[in-house]
This record gives sequence, structure tokens and C-alpha cells, in this order.
Amino acid sequence: MPAMTVDELQRFLVGSFPEAPPTYVVEAVGDDGVRLRLPTTPFHGRPGGTVSGPALMALADCTAWMAIVSRIGPVPLSVTTSLHIDFLRRPDLVDVVADGVLLKVGRRLAVAEVAMRSAGAPEVVAKAQVTYSIPPDGTGRAGGADGPAEPVGPAPGAGSPG
Repeated sequence: MPAMTVDELQRFLVGSFPEAPPTYVVEAVGDDGVRLRLPTTPFHGRPGGTVSGPALMALADCTAWMAIVSRIGPVPLSVTTSLHIDFLRRPDLVDVVADGVLLKVGRRLAVAEVAMRSAGAPEVVAKAQVTYSIPPDGTGRAGGADGPAEPVGPAPGAGSPG
């Protein structure tokens, strides 16, 4: 069960960066993860009319963070320890929708998988696996910091592109 609602996640995200609020929009939260949208602008583009790799990496990182925070609660000091991304297709310079699915939430580490699609298109344009470090006192999970790791199943439709 999510620890935060869509509105709470959006406020937390914007409040975490008061000098430069991110433009991501939290669209959905569920038991296994979240959906974020990157409203693209020419700032996110690169030559050829496509979304840049760094914009997709930042979206993947933020989506994973929001998926994790949606489970453990507002822990601003959880930080990225690893991010692996595969660029699968050239996205058009349109909004990008990212579905973040929690794979594991443990006492000190959480792992999420993020699939990104151009808005309105079914094909995954990039896929990332992101690991976050959780502060020792910041799990927010039932059972406290000493509870067992919680494996989490994939969200419907979040399978590997095939």
C-alpha cells in the first residue's frame, strides 16, 4: 500500500527543490510504483527532434525516487547509488511517460525498474534499473528498519519490451 498519494508526492517533489522545482508531473501511484510525465520543451531536445539522453536519465532517476518514496514515505535523503539505462528507440520530441515499478525495498537499498514511452505510443523508448540508498532511520515501512526486505511484483503491462 502506498505511503503517499499523488498530490503528496507532487508536493514533496517540488518542495525538495525549492530553488529549481522539477517540471515532472506525478500522474499515478499504486502498490507497486508510480507514473510520471516529463512535459518536454525544446530544452529537453537534441538535434534531430528527439528527447536527449540526459533528459531521459533524469526522468528515470526521479521516477525511481518517487516510486521508492511512495512506499517508504517522505525521505529526502534517499540517494541514487546506481543507474543503468538502455536506450531502445529514438523518442520524438513529445512528452515522455515513465512507469516506475518497485522490484525490491529493503532496509538500506531499494531497486526500481523504469520503462519510458513517448506519450501516446506503446513502444518503450528507454528502460532503466535504479538503486537507491535509504538512510538507516528512514525506511518508514511497517515493522521498522529491522524488518525483512519486501520483494515487489511488476505492475501490469510493465514487462520487458519484446
